[in-house]
This record gives sequence, C-alpha cells and structure tokens, in this order.
Amino acid sequence: MGLGVLNDRKLQHVPGTATLEDLDPLAAAPNGEHVKKAKDGTILVPQPSDDPRDPLNWPLWRRDIICFILCVLSVIASTLSPLLAANTLTLTLYFRRSFTDIALLTGYHLLGVGVAGFIFVASARVWGKRHLYIFGTVLIVISSAWGGGSNHNFKSLMAARFFQGVALAPFEALVNASVGDLYFVHERGKRMALSNLSLFGGAFFTPVIVGKMTSTIGWQWTFYFVAIFSAAMLPLVIFFCPETTFVRDSHFNTDTTWTRMGEEGPSTSHEMKSGSGTSSFDKPNTEEPTTAALRAESQTTHAPFSWFSRENLALFNGRKTSESFFVLLLRPFPLFFHPGILWACLIQGTIIGWTVLIGIVLAAIMLGAPLWFNEVETGYMYTGAFIGALVGFALAGLMADSIPKWMAKRNGGIYEPEFRMVLVIPMLILGGIGLYGFGITANNTWEYGWFWPDFFFAFEVAGMVLGAVASALYIVDAHRDIAVEGFTCLLVFKNIFSFGLTFSGYDWLSQNGIKPVFLAISSVQVVICCLTALMYVFGKRNRSFFARHDILKICDGLFRWRKRKS
Repeated sequence: MGLGVLNDRKLQHVPGTATLEDLDPLAAAPNGEHVKKAKDGTILVPQPSDDPRDPLNWPLWRRDIICFILCVLSVIASTLSPLLAANTLTLTLYFRRSFTDIALLTGYHLLGVGVAGFIFVASARVWGKRHLYIFGTVLIVISSAWGGGSNHNFKSLMAARFFQGVALAPFEALVNASVGDLYFVHERGKRMALSNLSLFGGAFFTPVIVGKMTSTIGWQWTFYFVAIFSAAMLPLVIFFCPETTFVRDSHFNTDTTWTRMGEEGPSTSHEMKSGSGTSSFDKPNTEEPTTAALRAESQTTHAPFSWFSRENLALFNGRKTSESFFVLLLRPFPLFFHPGILWACLIQGTIIGWTVLIGIVLAAIMLGAPLWFNEVETGYMYTGAFIGALVGFALAGLMADSIPKWMAKRNGGIYEPEFRMVLVIPMLILGGIGLYGFGITANNTWEYGWFWPDFFFAFEVAGMVLGAVASALYIVDAHRDIAVEGFTCLLVFKNIFSFGLTFSGYDWLSQNGIKPVFLAISSVQVVICCLTALMYVFGKRNRSFFARHDILKICDGLFRWRKRKS
C-alpha cells in the first residue's frame, strides 16, 4: 500500500504506475547513436521522423507562430461563453423576456459546445484539426454577425448563440492537443500554460470589457467586435496554421515512455510510462525506438515540404486513422461508466457549473436593491474571477509536479497517478471557502456590499482551476490510452451540466434564496471532493481492472458484431 494507494493483486505492472527512472528520459532512453537530441544534448521526446511534413521538424519560430495564432483565436473564442454575463438587465428590457430566458441564451450556447464536442473530436481523430479550426473561425464570424443583427428577434439571437457554441468547440477541445503535436516534451510547458490561460483567462476577463462596451455603444457591438476580430484572424489561420496532426511510426512516439515529471507546467499533458512487465494484459501504446528502426526511417525518401504548397493549404490532407468516424463518435459514451473518468467529470464539471450559477446571481439578483448594479458594475465583478484564475494557475504550477514527485520519492521511487489527486485538497479548501462565502455574503449585500461576494468569487474560481488541472492530469497519467475520449467526456459533461443549471438556476435562487441554495451546492461540492479519497485508495485496482477489461474494445467489438449481424 503505497502512501494509501492499495496495491493490485492481478497485474505485476499496472498501466500508469511508473518509477522515477521511467520518468527520466536520460535514464530510460535507449543507448544508440541514432537517438536524436537537441543542441544542448536534451533527448528529443517524442523522436521526430525524417519526414519534413512532421511538425517536430519545423523551425521553432514557425511552430510558435502557429501556437500564437491558435492562442489568440482561443482568447476570442473564449469570450463567447460569458459574452452576455454583464448584459442580463439590458437584454431583459430590450427583448421584454424573463431572466431565465436571458440565462438560456448562455445555456443554449453551452449546449452547442457540448453537442459539437462529440462530433469535432471524432472528426479530428479521422481527418485532423486544420479543417475544424478554419470552420470554427468562419462560424464565429457568421454567428457573431448574426447575433449582433438579431435586433428584436429573440429566437434568432438564441439560434446565433447555439451556433457560437458550436464554433467555440474546436478551440476548447483541440488547441491543447495541437500544442502536443507541435512541441517536444521539454518545450511544451510554457506553451501549454499559455493555451490554457488563453481559454480560461479570456473567459473571465470578458465581462469586465463587455459591461463598459454595452453601456457605451450598445450590446450589439459586443457581437460585431468578435466578428471583426475573428475575420481578421481568418487569413492567418488559413495561411499560417497547417495541419498539425502527423501520423508517425509508433517507435517515434516516445512521449508515452520517456516523459520526465516536472518538464511541463500546469494543465499540461504529462504522458507517463506504464510498467513494462510481461503480463499479457499490459498493452503498451508504442514501441521503444530501436537503432534499426531509426536507421530504416532515415533511409526512407520523403516528398519535399513547402510551407505554402497546395497540400499544406488544403482543408484535408488524408485520413489519420483507419477507424470508422461513427465508431469514434460513439466511443466516449461508455466511459461515463468508468469510475476514473466519472470522477474527473464530477470534480471538474460540477464546480464549473457552480461558476455559471454565480454568474446568474451577479447578472440578475444583484441588479436590485441595495446595489442596483448596471452593466458596467456587473462586468467589474468578474475582476475577482480573473484574479482567482491567475492564482489558481500559479498554485497549480507550484504543486502539480512537485508534490507528486516528492510523494514518489517517499514511495520508494514508485509513482502512482493517484498522487495527482492531492491537488483536490487545495481545491476543496479554496473552492469550499469560495462557495460558502459567496452564498453567505451575496445573500445579504446590505451588510456585506459588493466586495466580499467578489472576494469569495475569486476563491471559487481558484478552486475550479485546481480541480480542472487535477482531473486533466489524472486522466492523462492513469488512462493515457483513452485520454482523448476521456477529455471528450469532460467537455460534454461540464457543458451539459451548466446548460441544465441555466434552465432552473434563477427560479431556484428566487424561490429558495441565495444562501440556502449555495449552502446546499457547497455541501454537494464538499461530498464530491471527499469521494476523491475512495478514488485515491482504490484507483490502482481500478486501473488494473480496466486494463484487463478494456471497456472501449468491448464496446467496439459489440458494435462491429451487431453491424455484421445486420
């Protein structure tokens, strides 16, 4: 029992479990003259192929340009979700609708993200990511211009918001994956942190700007500016963001075997080495590169690569997998019954939903006495959330790698992915303080004013960021082979759950009061966080069970059997 994690009795080496040597590329790399290294001697992980179309062979400045463009687009796309957070009163009076109807403008937007997430992730697995980035950018332009021009047609605005959600989905689901495509492990940390900050930070800072903009030039221009900036970015996406998905031979994909803990920053994709025992149930995703394999690769003749070639500028440049699109589309559904994935969905998805509920309070309840907030003041209330997001990322950066590495040393040099769950402790403390504190202070603004609710909002968002980092890193470390489908589940769960809250959130708060509602949901969040203790203790045995009973392969087999039978 390693630091509370129960050992498994079925497998000699459970996928996800690793030693400190396994996590060190200098110790785990094969000793061969053909192993490629950087100029400073760092072993390149993963190993680049000799194909000039391999993104890892592109100059670093070109890869950084691609990353920068995608991050700017992520900032623009992330503004779509909170675009109306500061405009509730304005839109209520403009359309003569209830607060619940106005909240559903955000709800249907989130529904669009959730529905499109399933489709786009499967499409990216089959045809790559470039066509989705271009499609998403074009759709942001169209849907934003559509929303701004809706005038007094509420149903038209509702439809525009749904399609804005569809447009956001490629960036929320795929940008981090593109960072993994473009960079070696030792280069990813800063870029992955930047991409995550672009998505989270942009979302929380948006209402601060939108509130002032609405007061000055009208709510329609919040849509029009998004359309204008997105249209300006479209040529950059078309001409400077080629396809980043590259199918290289399995022996080059060494990031599942050589990754050193501590190379990446918060929210990065740490890809750890599973135990390499002889059990028939251990199914490594890759093979270690051999000198002969690397030499064979170097002797292969590849077509020349041109940055502005027709192939490079095309929407599609071939399939990336032989798997059926419809099989990949349905693959995430069974994982909602996987304890590890379900835990991650609850840890991340519920607290994001409570953040949406706080937005409803700020946008609706606080518009009345004694604060009488307008659009500008409501927008300024998100300053606390933005600061909280920065604090959360800073804490994650300090703790996400250092604590598991320290625990691995205390555990005799054995790393367990469950060590990532320690981040739930500061999440519980900060998120609990934020939720309980916000409920108590927002319920009595006559006494507490506006500062204390905003102060506790910052705590809640900091806890939310820590929960998002903990759940994401655990999925990658513990269940690397199903990480793509796992992240799809996270995307869908958090958006569908938040969509549901927009249906009943305002009525729930109006009928029961802010304090009772937030005391209830705060207690629910505490219970969810405490469930982590069970997942921590039994997590290794859970990994062993699903290594021996691959839920996705079972479902794929049933699907193919039914297809043949029909």
